[in-house]
Amino acid sequence: MSRLHLTRRGVLKTGAAAGTGLAMPTILTAASHAGYTNAPTGSSVTLGFNVPQTGPYADEGADELLAQQLAVEHINGEGDGGCLNTFTSKALKGNGILGKKVEYVTGDTQTKSDAARASAKSMIEKDGAIMINGGSSSGVAVAVQGLCQEAGIIFMAGLTHANDTTGKDRKANGFRHFFNAYMSGAALAPVLANEMGNERRAYHLTADYNWGWTQEESIVASTEAMGWETVNTVKTPLASTDFSSYITPVLNSGADVLVLNHYGGNMVNSLSNAIQFDLLNKQVNGKDFKIVVPLYSELMAAGAGENIKGVLGSMNYNWQLNNEGSQQFVKSFGEKYGKPPSNSAQTCYAQVLLYADACERAGTFNPCGVAEALEDFEFDGLGNGKTLYRGADHQCFKDVLVVRGAQNPTNAYDTLEIVEITPVENVTYAPNHPMFGGDEASLGACNPGA
Repeated sequence: MSRLHLTRRGVLKTGAAAGTGLAMPTILTAASHAGYTNAPTGSSVTLGFNVPQTGPYADEGADELLAQQLAVEHINGEGDGGCLNTFTSKALKGNGILGKKVEYVTGDTQTKSDAARASAKSMIEKDGAIMINGGSSSGVAVAVQGLCQEAGIIFMAGLTHANDTTGKDRKANGFRHFFNAYMSGAALAPVLANEMGNERRAYHLTADYNWGWTQEESIVASTEAMGWETVNTVKTPLASTDFSSYITPVLNSGADVLVLNHYGGNMVNSLSNAIQFDLLNKQVNGKDFKIVVPLYSELMAAGAGENIKGVLGSMNYNWQLNNEGSQQFVKSFGEKYGKPPSNSAQTCYAQVLLYADACERAGTFNPCGVAEALEDFEFDGLGNGKTLYRGADHQCFKDVLVVRGAQNPTNAYDTLEIVEITPVENVTYAPNHPMFGGDEASLGACNPGA
């Protein structure tokens, strides 16, 4: 006969009893309302959506919030169901999470770590949020992930690309669906070598915070490994809006490639300044000058306009992917909002569904039960193709897109074209890779909180 028992993390499972005459353990389910932070006590459950509504990444945040709201509708059984129709896990039934209607509160990260932590803290302590999702900055993600670990809340990261998020700053209560800087370098390097050759001299302009630092490190490592020389690496403040003074030295450096480790409004402005200096029409070292934007988004591409034509970069997701999950999401998002989704939108949509699904599969909102359900979880149907959430570091592994600014876009939304879909095995690394904290990096223990 089977007896209910708890796994090492308090997840309710069935199996043979370890012995006879033992008292039944406390069962940490949603119905017990005890043992973890913000255990739901009524007919609803509250999620916290923490996105940049102001600041340099506000456009990304606006799209994230649209996707989060759409995900809530689909989980609650509204609309066309979206990716619930294509998701390979069938635990979600369109009746909320564990029978509770999903509600949400929102906060503004301002793309500032302190503001993001304060916003998340308020949602947890005042609004009873049981999960936090969002963000469009790795500095924000690392800060909020640390807070959620302390509070006993699951953090489903939004747009965070720094290696640190699931590297040296990884946490047991945090999970990332977005790819990372190492993956961008691994995917881009073969394409750059094929199109630009192995003898190039690169100059890096880098946003001065942890995402920019790890992006620079990753691209430098991958390009130098194929023969490129790094001429200089220059840090630029996140608050910069005019990069003209940083472009002028590039012209006198002997570099024939400019790598812009910038994102959002920073990238739009720095690329625009580079084009104003006519860099792409110059020849240096007998080669046509090139610009590389390692991390792209559709929203950045739209903001940069014609300046991105021919410029290579990488992406986590693009709405032009033709797999079933992507087509379903594009349809749902497009019918509701009149435009295709950005990769930041797809990331947050997927993260909300993945959290809800993990609760259903675990049979609890207990964050340790949810974490165990997500670890080493393999799935498909959310838009990226086959995907794995690696248990060792809570990093998502899937194929990576290399894209290029389209030469002849037909509308405002096809400004990027997919050059290559890099197989996941080409961007996979060991959990203790030196760029991710080495042997010292550890998830630590899951924290259920109260």
